[in-house]
Amino acid sequence: MENIFELRYALDTFYFLMTGALVMWMAAGFAMLEAGLVRAKNTAEILTKNVALFAIACIMYMVMGYGIMYPDGGNGVIPDFALNFMFGGDHDPAEVLKTGADKWYDGSYYSRMSDFFFQVVFVATAMSIVSGAVAERMKLWAFLAFAVVMTGLIYPMQGYWKWGGGFLDGLGFNDFAGSGVVHLCGASAALAGVLLLGARKGKYGKDGSVRAIPGCNMPLATLGTFILWLGWFGFNGGSELVVSSIAEANSVAAVFVNTNMAAAGGVVAALITARLLFGKADLTMGLNGALAGLVAITAEPLAPSPLAATLIGAVGGVLVVFSIIYMDKWFKIDDPVGAVSVHGIVGMWGLLAVPLTNSDATFMAQLIGLVTILGWTVIASLAAWAVIKMVMGLRVSEEEEVAGVDLSECGLEAYPEFVGSKGSGL
Repeated sequence: MENIFELRYALDTFYFLMTGALVMWMAAGFAMLEAGLVRAKNTAEILTKNVALFAIACIMYMVMGYGIMYPDGGNGVIPDFALNFMFGGDHDPAEVLKTGADKWYDGSYYSRMSDFFFQVVFVATAMSIVSGAVAERMKLWAFLAFAVVMTGLIYPMQGYWKWGGGFLDGLGFNDFAGSGVVHLCGASAALAGVLLLGARKGKYGKDGSVRAIPGCNMPLATLGTFILWLGWFGFNGGSELVVSSIAEANSVAAVFVNTNMAAAGGVVAALITARLLFGKADLTMGLNGALAGLVAITAEPLAPSPLAATLIGAVGGVLVVFSIIYMDKWFKIDDPVGAVSVHGIVGMWGLLAVPLTNSDATFMAQLIGLVTILGWTVIASLAAWAVIKMVMGLRVSEEEEVAGVDLSECGLEAYPEFVGSKGSGL
């Protein structure tokens, strides 16, 4: 029995690490997607943000975030915070065998270090969502200061309420891989930042008109989308946690298939919707449709049939097109990459769609979880953004915005052959 336990422990730990590596690769996807959807004069700065936020997320989650999200105890609302993880000691083979090998394997044993690695890349994903929404006009160091608060406190608290054994889990709230905990949380933080930051110069006319500001590199944005699509197999597949039995292996396979089908449904539905509305196939809507399908299925990628997963993703693809249009037209929310729509609006749909295929879920529990994550993240983020605004300011000067934040924030240009030192407006 001990040998079987050791083999399964090793296999599940390895699976956890490899799916975590896939999710880490999503950081490259976000970087490429955002770099393609901003103007050339702002590319180096947004790439800097994506690299730096990943590093900050890793450090802050090690120092305090993991202890908040997965504490040894708590009352369901406030966790018993501990700092011990950063000092190691959680992977002693003798302790593992003492707690696991003396009873029949129940499918829940893997290295805690692998668990940390898998969870930390989720934190970075949530923070990456914020990056694109506030692009082209936010100060780099103001953004990085918020990343410290977001990854160290805001995200881990609501993560504890669901995945750490908190009150949302006790209420029966279902969120398999994070339509709410990761995506809605990231979008809510982004929305709070955009509201305090304001729109880019020239985005909205005095007459209420909306000016389209196209991105500089659609091939790069498309590459980023495919990277994210690939990484999502780790995002959802790894959330099954283990793979070392016939039942779990079949579940992982089902999650992979449903994740893929939802993305496909999102692309096709978004392109058809764009064709009906604009008379043409809109590439950016197709890309966001793929991401919307992925976000939609993330709350429950195991229970649906492949057809149901495709339809859930398709609804997400339709929703994201209308959301992007009306966020611009009605609410004047300037989101260069559509992050609030993709991860926020469609994240809500993903949560509410869970009871359609999972009989153990209820609409009331899903709604309570949705409102809790949205409310906590928006309020906490508004407070954090407001303090940062008072201390160092959020926005670059108008002159710096016109010239491009690459120069003012990073001192270099991503495309020096194409963008002059004074900015071309591209």
